[in-house]
Amino acid sequence: MKKIVSLVLCSLLIFGVLALSSCGKPDDMTITVGATPVPHYEILEQVVEVLAKQGYTLKLVEYNDYTTPNIALHDGELDANFFQHTPYLNSFNASNNTDLVSAGLVHYEPFGVYGNGITSLSALADGATVIVPNDGSNETRALMLLAQEGLITLKDGVTAASNLTKLDIVSNPKNLDIKEVDADSAPAQLRNSDAGSIAVINGNYALGAGLKIADALAIEDASGEAAQTYANIIAVRSGDENSDKIKALIAALQSDEIAAYIASAYNGAVIAIH
Repeated sequence: MKKIVSLVLCSLLIFGVLALSSCGKPDDMTITVGATPVPHYEILEQVVEVLAKQGYTLKLVEYNDYTTPNIALHDGELDANFFQHTPYLNSFNASNNTDLVSAGLVHYEPFGVYGNGITSLSALADGATVIVPNDGSNETRALMLLAQEGLITLKDGVTAASNLTKLDIVSNPKNLDIKEVDADSAPAQLRNSDAGSIAVINGNYALGAGLKIADALAIEDASGEAAQTYANIIAVRSGDENSDKIKALIAALQSDEIAAYIASAYNGAVIAIH
């Protein structure tokens, strides 16, 4: 008799679990997003309450590099991540056989050229060190900025979607020493460089290092191709971009309120796209 009762109770318990599962997974209303600290994590913090009013719990996970958050997203540890632009995402997909996509644009961070003991690019000496990020999409962007300022000439037909390295420089009249480094190390490399060196630094890493866009020796033309090509995105696994919770996240981040916050908080170092 005890065995029968136990079986009945177990059956009821299993049925109850299945019934709960069929009504929806408990994490359907949780949005787990990975982000680099500045400005991405900070911007996401501004929509926590907005999403809470819609019944969503926004769980944030901080990363300090450009590889781990994409791996975590691919592996299902995250619902989305927020740190990159589409050319970087495309390059990552091609190199890692992943299928991550953009769910929407949020903001644009102008690349800047920053100096160590130099206040004008016109004062840049022959043979000076120029630090640039070494991943394909960001190095392309950095080299295009140097070309914009007349410091180098690139091969014909270059676009923001190109995958350039310093080998694609066709003219370097000042014999600049182009030093390719990991993007996150560029601010530290600049601090430790010889006086007279410059670095082309991603907007988020410049902010994180306390560099002000107003102090940049040059910045990308915000009306140019870079503004759209290099807009920072919410990335998700292919097929998830139309889920209700991702749509809710994008709507919150593209709101007028977030645009106002970005304008106030970052003083031109971050520009909202909505």
